Amino acid sequence: MASSTMAGFGSLAVDENRPPTRQSSGKICKVCGDEIGHKEDGALFVACHVCGFPVCRPCYEYERSEGTQCCPQCNTRYKRLKGSPRVAGDEEDNSDQDDSDDEFQTKNRKDDSDRQHENGDYNNQQWHPNGQAFSVAGSTAGKDFEGDKEIYGSAEWKERVEKWKVRQEKRGLMSNDDGGNDQAEEDDYLMAEARQPLWRKVPIPSSLINPYRIVIVLRFIILVFFLRFRILTPAYDAYPLWLISVICEVWFAFSWILDQFPKWLPITRETYLDRLSLRFEREGEPNQLGSVDVFVSTVDPLKEPPIITANTVLSILAVDYPVEKVTCYVSDDGASMLLFDTLSETAEFARRWVPFCKKHNVEPRAPEFYFSEKIDYLKDKVHPSFVKERRAMKREYEEFKVRINALVAKAQKKPEEGWVMQDGTPWPGNITRDHPGMIQVYLGSAGALDVDGKELPRLVYVSREKRPGYQHHKKAGAENALVRVSAVLSNAPFILNLDCDHYINNSKALREAMCFLMDPQFGKKLCYVQFPQRFDGIDRHDRYANRNVVFFDINMLGLDGLQGPVYVGTGCVFNRQALYGYDPPVSEKRPKMTCDCWPSWCCCCCGGSRKKSKKKGEKKGLLGGLLYTKKKKMMGKNYVRKGSAPVFDLEEIEEGLEGYEELEKSSLMSQKNFEKRFGQSPVFIASTLMENGGLPEGTNTTSLIKEAIHVISCGYEEKTEWGKEIGWIYGSVTEDILTGFKMHCRGWKSVYCVPKRPAFKGSAPINLSDRLHQVLRWALGSVEIFLSRHCPLWYGYGGKLKRLERLAYINTIVYPFTSIPLLAYCTIPAVCLLTGKFIIPTLSNFTSVWFLALFLSIIATGVLELRWSGVSIQDWWRNEQFWVIGGVSAHLFAVFQGLLKVLAGVDTNFTVTSKAADDAEFGELYLFKWTTLLIPPTTLIILNMVGVVAGVSDAINNGYGSWGPLFGKLFFAFWVILHLYPFLKGLMGRQNRTPTIVVLWSILLASIFSLVWVRIDPFLPKQKGPVLKPCGVEC
Repeated sequence: MASSTMAGFGSLAVDENRPPTRQSSGKICKVCGDEIGHKEDGALFVACHVCGFPVCRPCYEYERSEGTQCCPQCNTRYKRLKGSPRVAGDEEDNSDQDDSDDEFQTKNRKDDSDRQHENGDYNNQQWHPNGQAFSVAGSTAGKDFEGDKEIYGSAEWKERVEKWKVRQEKRGLMSNDDGGNDQAEEDDYLMAEARQPLWRKVPIPSSLINPYRIVIVLRFIILVFFLRFRILTPAYDAYPLWLISVICEVWFAFSWILDQFPKWLPITRETYLDRLSLRFEREGEPNQLGSVDVFVSTVDPLKEPPIITANTVLSILAVDYPVEKVTCYVSDDGASMLLFDTLSETAEFARRWVPFCKKHNVEPRAPEFYFSEKIDYLKDKVHPSFVKERRAMKREYEEFKVRINALVAKAQKKPEEGWVMQDGTPWPGNITRDHPGMIQVYLGSAGALDVDGKELPRLVYVSREKRPGYQHHKKAGAENALVRVSAVLSNAPFILNLDCDHYINNSKALREAMCFLMDPQFGKKLCYVQFPQRFDGIDRHDRYANRNVVFFDINMLGLDGLQGPVYVGTGCVFNRQALYGYDPPVSEKRPKMTCDCWPSWCCCCCGGSRKKSKKKGEKKGLLGGLLYTKKKKMMGKNYVRKGSAPVFDLEEIEEGLEGYEELEKSSLMSQKNFEKRFGQSPVFIASTLMENGGLPEGTNTTSLIKEAIHVISCGYEEKTEWGKEIGWIYGSVTEDILTGFKMHCRGWKSVYCVPKRPAFKGSAPINLSDRLHQVLRWALGSVEIFLSRHCPLWYGYGGKLKRLERLAYINTIVYPFTSIPLLAYCTIPAVCLLTGKFIIPTLSNFTSVWFLALFLSIIATGVLELRWSGVSIQDWWRNEQFWVIGGVSAHLFAVFQGLLKVLAGVDTNFTVTSKAADDAEFGELYLFKWTTLLIPPTTLIILNMVGVVAGVSDAINNGYGSWGPLFGKLFFAFWVILHLYPFLKGLMGRQNRTPTIVVLWSILLASIFSLVWVRIDPFLPKQKGPVLKPCGVEC
């Protein structure tokens, strides 16, 4: 094994061949990277006369016609320049602008722009008096794309070019001359297409979002008046119940504000993958797409089936991305030989599976899910050998599954002497909590090739060292170990992390993320691109809201309009520099403009103040931004690190200053401070200085292997900032929330990418008990964050976290505490029915209006939210139901467990024991597993049912006058029962039977509350005044 490791590792060296840096005498456009060019009179083109931000004319035209019409730096509206077409909002008094040449183009601007929005094309042209047209400026020339038409089929290519030509002719920018040069036309089209943005923001239509915002404001006003009425009109005959209900309602109002207002600015985004290819995959040049390291984490292969992990790995190896730029790292935190052997089999099967996927372009590229799809797999497949090869591949996959299942069966019983590898040596991980670090490299350029003789992506098995007495920090610690190993072995600038049960469902998922991360300006400020989670194997009705549709399709879109979505733990592509704790690059602020009419001494004063503030800004702490402080210290000069020439950073590099790094490193931070921050690994520290990835020069296989083993040792993180400021943050079982929160506090932005075909799919627990335990773990992590120093209520106020983004993070850590008022509020209807009391006094006609208005505003908010988001009413209702179910069970236990763990140091675990289940489809849905979490909601159901019976019987015995007050109590009781109905179905199961232990516990608790019924005497009529008895005398 060791020899194969050494041999296979040679494939991990990253190609350092890059295209030469652009040398130009002119200024460079800060948007697209091209030369700015000159005007007709020979003067340099200036788009913004306020700040002078360098923008070329085509980008200026595009921004005016399709963008915000404002300067990217100072946000000043662009003025119309000579020769530019008019757009809506142009000042009419620009009499000095000659627009006689633009009338024809302006005439049909509205129709053309609408057509461009529909087709996703933004091919703005500039009209010249001589009738010649040139395409929108960009980062490439037409000659660079002579071979790019091979990306499409010949028919599709011709159709695209013809559509483009028709658009140009309609706009008067191209003569309809059949004798023209077809090749030149194709080059013009490619130039125009490649220079367009890689993505665009698609705001929600105002007709959908504006009514929604109005209703939110109205609901907030109604809520204020409603709470005022509830506080000022107590129910004196049921004062304790009234007080409890008012406290609960105030908390619910606070919780609603935290949840609602971060959804004020929802947006969607769309990407253009063809433009990404045209810009970064040029014919005859090295591929300039950024490399990606993919992390797959697993702990126990007996609980996480190896065949599922194998499918995830296969989908990664078959992804539609350059093979030399993809490396898959699998973290085995259980040091299992079963997973090690599984990956060996997976690497062998990948040699046949990957070329099959790429040859026939199949989706998804996880074989288990591809072969189980119930679709017409012959659709759009025209290759004559497809059917034959598919049958052969399916047969080979079945044989692969048999081998994996044999390994699983063998692993069920561990030998007394421990596991032994094929070469006879003992398996190093026989003791799970006490073993050395292990690394095994499969495939890659120096490893096995596929059956067609082509290179495969690299696959690396990693098991970090574990020793007794060390804190290993579970998943967060494993991810940080992968960050260091990948930095030493491949050092890709981007990192995708996946759970072992989340496979790549869309082979172009990495390209979708690159459209944002490789954006020349926006990409530098992105810490990660988060994809929504989609799931397989969930029942059609989604009884327990496993899909989380409301969160992923409503809340996350709202956050995307702020500072970005929260990190949800999987399906996320990171910027490696953001994980290192660096600050995002800060845009250079333009100097303050001075006017010639002011005296010179005034300008000097202004200049002096600018210098003073400049010096003050240079004193930024090392913790805040080691990487970008370097740029700030070299005022006005845009340098980059050696060995990291920008693939998508189109800034001009000054000549003759290639060796500045050594001096800067020594002056910026000493080696001792580097080691204190990142640990004692020179190779890893050198990798952190390479913003665009790549391996340091002069490294060899042996040294990198030793260094990789060193950085995953259990004592490496001691006295460093790993888990505190760097990598995945420790301190909570939901390390994903903490990690994303720290990045946003530093000023990073994130993006929510929702491609039409889901990027990733995973599995979710559809069983009631498993689902509640999953929610319990999430809620427990939120409670831990709430009780830590990283609580959003008080952490990071000196940073760059936006206010509404902070509200969203506060909501993520406060929501478990809603369980306490929710439990009390769900108990109040039953108590009111049993005692005859009510929390609301007799209503007048005026006060009843507030109740009606609040009820209608709640309905209107929900309806309008579904309208702009496209979420179905069934998904919305399932989410509401499980909010109550989880709130009175898992969230409640999480609060007390978190308080015990943080304050008293008591770690309480709730175990799950299972019974037999059916083997039919969705059999696990009906599987019952006893857990303590089931007691509170079951008690609430029984209590409210008893209350309904008691209330109705009381009304029957007391006559017509008792029915009026009863309706309000019954409404609240049925509200509780209706929300808990899926839970009741889960208890009954398919056989409609409930275990005795659940009934006994619930009846016991319900009886305690029901003892107050003794005071009611429901079966005797209640009389008021003196008791009259017959005297026996006829009157």
